[in-house]
Amino acid sequence: MTIRHLRIFTAVAQEGSMNRAAARLYLSQPTVSKAVKELETYYGVRLFERLSQRLYITREGELLLSYARQVLDSFDRMERALRSPDRPQELRIGCSVTVGTSLINPILDRAASALRDCQVQVEVNNTSVIEEMVLSNRVDLGLVEGLTRHPDLIRTPILTDRLCLVCAPGHPLARRGPLTLEDLEGEEFLSREHGSVDRNQVEQLFRQRGIQLTRSWNCTNTEAIKNGAAAGRGIAVLSSLMIRRELERGELTVLEVEGLPILRPIELILHRHKYRTPAMEGFIQACRESGEEDFPLN
Repeated sequence: MTIRHLRIFTAVAQEGSMNRAAARLYLSQPTVSKAVKELETYYGVRLFERLSQRLYITREGELLLSYARQVLDSFDRMERALRSPDRPQELRIGCSVTVGTSLINPILDRAASALRDCQVQVEVNNTSVIEEMVLSNRVDLGLVEGLTRHPDLIRTPILTDRLCLVCAPGHPLARRGPLTLEDLEGEEFLSREHGSVDRNQVEQLFRQRGIQLTRSWNCTNTEAIKNGAAAGRGIAVLSSLMIRRELERGELTVLEVEGLPILRPIELILHRHKYRTPAMEGFIQACRESGEEDFPLN
């Protein structure tokens, strides 16, 4: 078994096809098939099921893929480091939207000395996308809010966030006292996209109580949701970390609602097979040193 075998196997798993993997690697299809067969023989397992001219990765294939991605990444980093010793380290960080907007810069400031000679890349997306990027080794680690469940992830809580229901100060609900969830029935709701933990956690609560909201907005941009709520377009669920300035300026009001706010962890996630470079260790330490004193709840 060689690095070449792992590259071919990973390409087949990613492409879902021997032919497409062969084209991508500039190899013949028989060469790709032979390499996969050699791996299967070497480990005594079947890596792909071949059904109706399609490939389906097996449980054993998924396990090998999890390791292969990390092995290839470490090998490629070693090659770059030895061939270009003056080249700076790289650190690829995936952040969910709340983290990318409110938390990542203070954490990077704290980690500045450890990352002095490092090229840092930051990818911001919703939690489900960042989780998949960590699992597929497209980022080195992730900082996300909410729940991640994949068994290949190591999760370290960093701090606690809370989700609040907000609206414009002039909204009719803002002039009422404490509300029940039933008081929200039929209200215009500005919501995040599918895959957003903000949306899933709160909408799960609404569904459990049978509350029907009118979804007037559905977007990926938190600033757009904040601006829409401040303009009186409806109510929205937002992180307490995201609305500090709007609350201070009187542009938004937090509604007192039974069952809200919802507390959620912000976690550092790593693939359990990931090799930790010095840059990663420095960033992880900065995350651990950050906490409620740096980002207190409102």
